Amino acid sequence: MIEFEDLQSFIQVDEKLNHTVEKVIQFALEKERVQLETETSLLYVDNKEIKSINYETRNIDKETDVLSFPMINYPDGKVFKEVYDENSFYPEDFNEGRLVLGEIVLSLEKAFSQSEEFSHSFEREVCYLCIHSLLHLLGYDHMVEVDKVIMRKREEEILNEFNIVR
Repeated sequence: MIEFEDLQSFIQVDEKLNHTVEKVIQFALEKERVQLETETSLLYVDNKEIKSINYETRNIDKETDVLSFPMINYPDGKVFKEVYDENSFYPEDFNEGRLVLGEIVLSLEKAFSQSEEFSHSFEREVCYLCIHSLLHLLGYDHMVEVDKVIMRKREEEILNEFNIVR
């Protein structure tokens, strides 16, 4: 389950966008072998708000495109599909029977400008950023080059299989 909240006025969010995002996230969860029901929050914001959140949480005083707030702690270098099964969790990891993965905060304003910069659709950019963030919620990271290569490859595999291309 994805809980959407729209706190921005830069882009008119319609049900089509939310439906596409929900489908691509569900597809990615299946590809990552997440077999439990999950819960993720997706918060749409503008550049000003994401800059503020970025400063508050990471002490970085600039806008970014997406932030991820995972609720699960992973062993170093491991991702969900490598370490977890239904017996790995505690009752507090769940909300109404759904495993709480965390929160995605996405600047639609930044996604729009990046879609123009990279010459692909706004929908493609939003889906890419959601998959990027979801992979963070599942333990992927890109702070070191070897992990970055793995994460970027996985992002593209999922998007291509879902038929969201550049």
